[in-house]
Amino acid sequence: MSERLAVVCVTGWCRNGSTIIGNVLGEVPGFLHVGELHFLWKNATGRGVNDRCGCGNPLTRCPLWSEILRIGLPPGGSLDAHAATVIHRQRTRVRTRHTWRVLRRGAYDADTRAHAALMGAVYRGVAERTGARVIVDSTKIPGEAALLPHVPGVTPYWLHLVRDPRAVAHSWREPKEYVYAMSAARSTAYWHGFNLASAAITRRHPRRSLFLRYEEFAADPAGTVDALLRFVGADPAGNPVRDRTVALRQNHTVTGNPDRFRTGPTRIRDSDDAWRHTLTRRQRLAATALAWPLFTRYGYRNGAPSGATSRQDDGAPAGTER
Repeated sequence: MSERLAVVCVTGWCRNGSTIIGNVLGEVPGFLHVGELHFLWKNATGRGVNDRCGCGNPLTRCPLWSEILRIGLPPGGSLDAHAATVIHRQRTRVRTRHTWRVLRRGAYDADTRAHAALMGAVYRGVAERTGARVIVDSTKIPGEAALLPHVPGVTPYWLHLVRDPRAVAHSWREPKEYVYAMSAARSTAYWHGFNLASAAITRRHPRRSLFLRYEEFAADPAGTVDALLRFVGADPAGNPVRDRTVALRQNHTVTGNPDRFRTGPTRIRDSDDAWRHTLTRRQRLAATALAWPLFTRYGYRNGAPSGATSRQDDGAPAGTER
């Protein structure tokens, strides 16, 4: 493993399985899953939808994040004012729509450089307080992911995680605790845009990028985790999955799917086709049409099992470097 701190940035659209994959990786010695770190400042100051850490405490009272939130805070300044500045930089510099600009120009102005410096200090602060050598950040904001090469003190890796848009639409169909509902058409429009932006990042950084379909993880969780550990230069002997089951401990995820609070022995489901019974024909058509042409490029087909073998944009099997 490199002496520099490794950061695995998960990209793709929401409800793609990043929470369970991140939490599984978080059980590997030396790994820490921080959840969707982008939303730390928003959620901690009441601007988001959920202010709880995965440990159950409010972020401002969590033993980890209460300290991390002080990083970059001006002497005598308030957390609320500091968070407002961070959120402004996020909205104006590293949203998904900014991905291509960041790829072309990097940390091109003072605000972008300030955000990169803050993220570097935050990642290092997390590592110092937890002993982590690898941080898994499942933010899934491509603009943030594109900035990672300009974040000081880290070695970036990108995991482009994709899930069948029909399964994603199924997941969005009803509200879940602090997560609102979304129509099949809207979720698939986001699915398409976020995956286009994520693909642009992995094309720019092929040697440190991995493409994975969630269905492949569901089909072979232990084998997939082995591949992910090798991808970042870690020892596969640390793989925590045994017979499709992993023992999950309390974590420090900033946000994500509410399932992030689950602890104890957890069996990973071997199928992801509940959408076949819940989506109407119109919803399936919307998900398929709006996902085109990525729908077929990523190996999904009408009527085909979601776990069918997929191919990457360049024709290499999914789950390999590109």
